[in-house]
Amino acid sequence: MKFTVSSTLSYDIFSDTTFFFNIMAMKSDTQIIESESLIITPAIAFEEFTIKNSDNRFIKMEVKKGVSFTISYQAQVVTSYKQIDEQTLLKPMPFIKMDHDVLPFISPSRHCESDKLMEFAKKNFGSLPDAYSKALAIEDWLFTNISYVQGSTNSSASATDTLVRTAGVCKDFAHLGIALCRALDIPARYFAAYASHLNPPDFHACFEAYLNGHWIIFDPTKLAGLNGLVKIASAMDASEAPIAIYFGDISCTHMDVQCHPVSPDFTPFNWDLRRGGAISY
Repeated sequence: MKFTVSSTLSYDIFSDTTFFFNIMAMKSDTQIIESESLIITPAIAFEEFTIKNSDNRFIKMEVKKGVSFTISYQAQVVTSYKQIDEQTLLKPMPFIKMDHDVLPFISPSRHCESDKLMEFAKKNFGSLPDAYSKALAIEDWLFTNISYVQGSTNSSASATDTLVRTAGVCKDFAHLGIALCRALDIPARYFAAYASHLNPPDFHACFEAYLNGHWIIFDPTKLAGLNGLVKIASAMDASEAPIAIYFGDISCTHMDVQCHPVSPDFTPFNWDLRRGGAISY
């Protein structure tokens, strides 16, 4: 499936400031970037880089006090995903056979304190027969019990905060889903994306659980079709994949995010079919 994605962010700068942006679509075997552009107005020098053992693409730049600037990214991206049969996901995978790169995603992290949620996770989901059923139950529980409230949290909120408040935005749903999976010994990671048919348009966060050799996507907000995502980053949690992080005194004055399918016959994922299989990017 082909998508056009774009993001435009504008800032006023009140002190010399260093920015790191993570808004560029990921390049991978399942996500091909046909074309892309990055424009900063007025022109400011920047550098693109990746972190070791990561495909996340970052931009860093220095901006002087008194400057107002806009950063605009646009790309045409072809994505592909696998529809994994439910029976495949029901098969267990012993830890001894897991890819070594997966093992860090079983540990607690800054926003996903799985060690603090073990009792809650085991009480509510521990009796289910397999990891896939547990991950689905976690997704459904979050959708039913946590309220999606725009602007209800900030960047410091963690999974335990969301559980106590019973409200959050997409990244909070993702963090709590990741923490509960890890508490049940299911590797899980953060998934940042552009999302088609998201209302209102914005950057979106989901989580992936590692099930029998496949990273399976889950969106406990159920706000976007799972087949309409253009991946930006994977990470332990949002602290490793921030859309924008800065060191200085600034004000964000404008943000616009878009993701549109190129094909007019694109149909968003039908959530009623969720238990018939799953999607792996």
